[in-house]
This record gives sequence, C-alpha cells and structure tokens, in this order.
Amino acid sequence: MLVAVPALAQPSNDTDRAAPASVPAPAPAAEPQRGDHTAQPNDIIVTAPYQRNRLDVLSGTSVLSGEVLTRELRPTIGDTLARQPGVSSTSFGPNASRPVLRGFQGDRIRVMIDGIGSIDASTNSVDHAPVINPLTAERIEVLRGPSALLFGSSAIGGVVNVIDNRIPRRLPDEIIHADVLATYGSASEERSIAGEVEARIGGNLVAHVDGTYLRTGDLRTGGYLLSPSLRSIALTSDEAEVRENANLRGRLPNSAAETWEVAGGLSVITDRGHLGFSVTRYESTYGVPSRIEFQHEEGDDHDHAEGAEAEEGHGHENVRLNLKQTRFDIRSEIETDGGFLDRIRLRLAAADYRHDELEETGEIGTSFFNQGYEGRLELVQAQRGGWQGATGAQFFIRDFSVVGEEKFVPRNTTQQLGLFTLQSFDFGAVRAEVGGRFENTQLKAQPDADLDTPLNRREFNAFSGSVGASVGLSDTVRVGLNASHTERAPSAEELFANGPHAGTQSFEIGNPDFDKETSWGLEGTLRGTAGPLTFGAAAYYNWFDDYIYQSPTGEDADELPVFLYAQADARVWGFEVEAAAKLAEVSGVAINVDGLADYVRTTITGVGPAPRIPAARLLGGLEAQAEQFGGRVEVEHVFEQNRVTDFELPTADYTMVNASLSFRPFGRGNATTLLLQATNLFDVEARRHASFLKDFAPLAGRDLRATVRFQL
Repeated sequence: MLVAVPALAQPSNDTDRAAPASVPAPAPAAEPQRGDHTAQPNDIIVTAPYQRNRLDVLSGTSVLSGEVLTRELRPTIGDTLARQPGVSSTSFGPNASRPVLRGFQGDRIRVMIDGIGSIDASTNSVDHAPVINPLTAERIEVLRGPSALLFGSSAIGGVVNVIDNRIPRRLPDEIIHADVLATYGSASEERSIAGEVEARIGGNLVAHVDGTYLRTGDLRTGGYLLSPSLRSIALTSDEAEVRENANLRGRLPNSAAETWEVAGGLSVITDRGHLGFSVTRYESTYGVPSRIEFQHEEGDDHDHAEGAEAEEGHGHENVRLNLKQTRFDIRSEIETDGGFLDRIRLRLAAADYRHDELEETGEIGTSFFNQGYEGRLELVQAQRGGWQGATGAQFFIRDFSVVGEEKFVPRNTTQQLGLFTLQSFDFGAVRAEVGGRFENTQLKAQPDADLDTPLNRREFNAFSGSVGASVGLSDTVRVGLNASHTERAPSAEELFANGPHAGTQSFEIGNPDFDKETSWGLEGTLRGTAGPLTFGAAAYYNWFDDYIYQSPTGEDADELPVFLYAQADARVWGFEVEAAAKLAEVSGVAINVDGLADYVRTTITGVGPAPRIPAARLLGGLEAQAEQFGGRVEVEHVFEQNRVTDFELPTADYTMVNASLSFRPFGRGNATTLLLQATNLFDVEARRHASFLKDFAPLAGRDLRATVRFQL
C-alpha cells in the first residue's frame, strides 16, 4: 500500500510528517505499496517525464495516496478529489462527476490513466461519466498551472493523473500479492468491492489481475431537491403537481448505478526497465437525475431575472446510460547505457467506447461512439550538474459519432500531434525551468443532413511555453514565479455543435469559424516548512484572448433554450493557500491541525461573470494519529456564489462536518485497515455551483461509511 500521506495529511511523529498538497515534506518511513511493496515518497511528483521534488514544481500540486486516498475514495473521480485545494466537481448526480480545476472543466482539463487520456465521451457532456475507476488507483496526482501543458493544450486548467499498477513496473517481493478493498455507504446504499492479485511467473515476468464491482441505489440528499429559488416559484404555481414538487426531499430519483470492471496485465521486468501491456473491460449502467418541474410550461407570471427561466418548463425523462469500454494499454521504459539520454519511455493506448442513452421504456434513444488512440514518447536526459530535462512527442486520434434522436454534433474526427520539451536548471539557491509545446490539431466534421451542417475542416497550429524560477529564502522555504503563454484549438463540440443536447438541457450551436483560444498567465508560489509547520500558497492571473464560452440567446429550439458558443476576452485569477502543523505528541499520539482556502474569479469582457465558477471555500481539520489508531474531524465551509451570469441562479453557502476513525491492526507498515466515516454529519443541504444540476440535485446527505482494506 502507498505511504499514508494526504494532500493535507497529518504527521504521527517527527519522521512521518506529511505536508499540504503543494508543500514538500521529509520522506516518511517506507510502507509497502500494493503489488510491488516499494514506497513512493509523497514529496516526489511522478506525473512528469522525470520525477521532481514538489518544491521544484512551479505550480500547485496535490497527491492522494495510502490511507488518505482510501478515506477520500468515492465512486467517481470528481467526488474523490473534491476536497483538494483548487478542485471542485461537476456533480451531475452521484454517477457522472468530473473534476473542476481552478474553475475550468470539460476540454480545458485532462483526466488521465498513467499519463494517457481516459478515451471516453466525458468532455463531450457533463452527464457522460469519465471511464476512470478510483477504486483501482494506487496514487492520484493533480497538477494545476503551466506544468500541466506537457500533456496537451487542453490541459490549461490542469491535469488529473490516476496511477495504477495494471502494468507492473517493478518485481514484487513475494511470489503472490493480494489486496482487497470493500466499502458500504449509507447515503446511496453503496456496496463496492475491489481486489487485485499480482504474481511472479518465472524470473522476470509479473502478471496482474484486478476487478471491481459497485452498486448503488438512489442517493439520499440533505434537504429539499429544489433549490430555495426554484421552490419559491413552485410553491406559487397554479398546478397542484408542481406545488407538490416544491416539497420533494430525500432520495434523488433515477440516480442508482451498477458498475463493474476487470483488467489483466503482463510485464517483463529487468534491471534496466520493463515492457508490459494490460487489457481492461469497463461497463456501467447509471441513471441521470431528472430536472424537477418547478413551473407549468405555459405562462410565466414570475420575475426570473436571476436566471430561473433557463430551466423553465423543460422536463427531462428518466434516462439511463449504459456505458461500455474496452481498452488496451502498453507501457515501456528502458535505461540507456549512459551518454546524453538516461532513459526512454513509451506509452500507448487504444479504446473502443460506446454508451447508449436508454429511455424509460428501455429503448435506445441515442448512442455515442468514440474510437480513440493516444501515444506518448519521452526521451529523458541524463542529469548533468544542475541540468535535467526531457523531450518528447505525443499523438491523439479520436473518431466520434452520435446516432439517435438527440444527436447534437455531426460525426467528426480529431487528429493531434504534439512536440514538447521541459528543461530544469539548478543553480543552488536559484532554480529555473523552461518548457515549450507545439501542437498541430486537425478537425473534420462529416456533412449531416439531420443537423443541416456541411462538410467542415479546420486545422490549428498552437504554441505554448512557460519560463519560471524559484529562489530559496532558506533551506526549507522557496518562493517562485512562473510566466506562461498558451494556445488551445477549439474542440469539435465548440466548432460543430448544432442540435439538442439532453445532458445540459440546451440546444447548442457551435461556430466553425472560431480562432484559437490564447492566454498569458502569471503564477507565484510560496512553499516551505518552519519547525512543525508546513505551508504552501499559489496565486495566479490569466489574460485570455478569444476565450470560448456558451451564451444563452433567450430563444427556444426543439423546446430547449438555445445556447451559442461565443468568443471574447476573459480574465481568470485566484489563489490556493494551505498549511498543516503538528500541535503536540502525547503518549505516542500526534495531534495535528490543517487548513486550506481557495478562490477563483472568472470574468468575460463585456459579458460579466463566467457561468458555473466554484465559490470560495475554507476547510480545516483536526487529527490524531497513533501506530494503530487514527481519528479526524474536519469542517468545510463553502461561501455563497452570487457572481452569476445571465440565466443562472446564485448558490447558497453551506457548512459540512465530516469525521473518521481508522484502525490498523498490524500497524502503519501494513495496508490492512478498518475505516469508519461520517460525511455531512449534520445532514445539511449542499450544492456545488459548478454543477449544471445544482438547483435540482443537491449533494449527498448524511453518509455513514465503513471500509475494510486487507492486504496479503
């Protein structure tokens, strides 16, 4: 199992001090990792061509692993990461939840599996779940800021990299290794189990098999289903049924899910590297929560100046999605015999994805298909004095199509080729970093009579780069500044959309004549330790030209409000601050405190606030850790978000209290753990402003969870 160090982890003794997500910490005593029993220090960032100390990464970072990853695990990757600094979630019900980084979502962030994209349809619509299974993760890293651009111009908001062990990298200590994780959660009657087995076959061959199963019922929420603004409208309706909807609370209809996944991998491992592959099959059937009718379709006797009319009268059937993906991965790394290169890395993946949107009758209404291929080659330079670097190439191919009554984009293909380099220089107290990326993107949309769209071809050449430096104010404190320029090609949906989009309950119209989206950015960082205190802070400001956003027109098409994609200048700024400290140690029990604050503000020039930007947040925790026992209480306060765009409602503030107790019968050196949790202890009504469904689907109410992890 991984070292038990959270993003805001707490030390149990002086040699096991964990740090905030962006703060380096002294390396803790190694605990065995799942599969290979080799600890990965949590002050090292592995989502990069070469591993770097977190102190040297000129942007915000977070690492989830070990016991804290187990504690934060939820069925979706968005909810698993939602309490990390600068991270929120799309929260489209409990089953389709993608991370939101610094207010960016969709095609502006990358969600990856070991450095390669998830190859699904999750950037296409918020109701499409990403094919990422947190239950199989050994480590999750979140990179925000310019360093994320190594993985594509679409990563301008950041990168989430889920690292598993399906392609083994190192020989395990024992012949056979097993790890099992089982969880029950009361809010959705969640029942999940995940297990993996690794075995050495012969001298250098390692086989890996894992599987997961998850089943949930309809989610029990805290408070009413409708937000206060929509309840006030529903309560004054002439329709008795609509007035009854105002009092709906508790279970969120059509939010149950069933998911399973199996994977197998094989790897040849030598003292100079490894070569391996894995095959994964993922299937999930889940419900999309419906929008509750809060006003009769005919007539509008109420003042909806704050945005309620965006949803007025547009119902949503109880649609269920049946998702299937078969994925093939290859990973190779070889050390050279010296010279200019230290090692060569290769990652390849191909996936066949399909999901069907099922009507209440069980018939298929619309089907989405994605055939995707992605590869990455990295040439890692040998370290020479204080100079280290890597250069590489990356390709991405997507063939995407929609068939059915709710098709909103024509069949399209995207081909992308990128060349990148990252060079770091250590001059002692001063460390510098320079990175660059060139990307060629070609998009083609087939003519479609149903959507009345012609043949379209676009090609973009995008150049991105960053330069930065950090200065050591002392041996344990560094301050840094990074400047970046980024260019992003529009996505196929932004260019070619021209139809009804059921997931967002809108009729979307793209613009095939869009220019590249460009930005300039500055980010300052401060990180370090001072006695028992570790701390980190990042502040950023981005100037966008031709920022792409959706703008409502006030018109209807196919009984849906029309939203146009548009371009304008924009400004994005914000900050993330976090700290952790050891308060005392009593009879072998360490008492620790931690906290974080984050805020982001996005303004579109001539328009006003951008839609669905997360509100400011404070989170603090108090924790006690001993060899076999641990306990934590945390309080999260999310402020009201009243900076809203047209056709958008404000979101009320909320305060959520969480608590957990852990028992490690064999001590911290073994992964076997019993974990008891109470999330949203006081059953408050909570909504994330980044969610399209926030006025219809609040977050989970009180959730009592029990998790057992067993390692053999």
